[in-house]
Amino acid sequence: MEHEGSQPVLSQKEAFARIRLLRSPNIGPISYRQLLGRFGSAAAALDALPDLASRGRGPYRPASAESIEREVAAVRRAGARYLFHDQGDYPALLAELDSAPPIITCRGRLELASNPCVAMVGARNASAAAVKLAREFAAHLASAGFTVVSGLARGIDGAAHEGACPSTIGVIASGIDIAYPPQHADLQERIAREALLIAEQPPGTEPRGRHFPSRNRIIAGLASGTLVVEAAPQSGSLITARLAGEAGREVMAIPGSPLDSRALGCNQLIREGAVLVQSPEDVIELLESFTGAPRSRFRVADDTSNYDYAELAEAETGEGAEAIAALLSTAPVTIDELIQQTGASAAAVHLALLELELAGEIIRHSSGSVSLAS
Repeated sequence: MEHEGSQPVLSQKEAFARIRLLRSPNIGPISYRQLLGRFGSAAAALDALPDLASRGRGPYRPASAESIEREVAAVRRAGARYLFHDQGDYPALLAELDSAPPIITCRGRLELASNPCVAMVGARNASAAAVKLAREFAAHLASAGFTVVSGLARGIDGAAHEGACPSTIGVIASGIDIAYPPQHADLQERIAREALLIAEQPPGTEPRGRHFPSRNRIIAGLASGTLVVEAAPQSGSLITARLAGEAGREVMAIPGSPLDSRALGCNQLIREGAVLVQSPEDVIELLESFTGAPRSRFRVADDTSNYDYAELAEAETGEGAEAIAALLSTAPVTIDELIQQTGASAAAVHLALLELELAGEIIRHSSGSVSLAS
């Protein structure tokens, strides 16, 4: 698992422990980083997990070493590699997200993620005109030096990949060895061979509904801007646009006829502050001048979760978890609000939330807020 040119170079033992830590019950990207910050290594964090979770619902068992050995073997069989969040070739824009996946598996040309990236998403049941438009936009953007990122779904996603290939990144909701949807198996393999394929889920994982929003945050996180070509209201494409806005990235949409339900999502985005674009040149002009301050006013980035996880090493394990749990309900609340109401230090509140998460008591939301698990 050591890769020349990656920084830092992990020992085999620590890399294995990191995979095992992330695959353990109730461990997400934020709790993973908190544990590394508090204990200094994944191996030490694994040893501490049972005690940290002891205030919860019963004994805690980390992922077994045997299951991780099987996973590592499957990644190798698929011709893929692991990439860890603090290695030098981890995509820089993606690393800016608080919820960035700590470990991804990938196949292909990782350097594509270092190019200027634009995400293109849209309807699965897209109109023929929108599919043609997406293919043409993607080809033009690729010829201008952009890498086009999408999710390999039917409709707009597939057209964007086809138009941009080999300057494209496919992000899938399944394991790196699972083709989804099946009709895009050849396209997915072509991207893996000629471009770049990324998965967050372990190999062998079939896509589930909850995996798609997670995939969407990676699509949005890789790019300085997200373009929605055609989308119905309350579609997955709008989730990607919202996540891009929360990350402080540009959000763009192509307008459509108000008589076509597949265009209503794009029109809604524009009404809520996304930038209206009508040509690839509009996208290029926006992203070439992007400095981290988007012109779009759609879903201004939330900055309440900025926190140095290393401060957890100074926090004391104590009665904080019960006090925090008493303040929570199934309605999400920001961590800043919990700090204000308790009067406790940020480190103490984050540690209490970590204990509650390990015990399966709370849910973290994409906005950085938390709530009790239902």
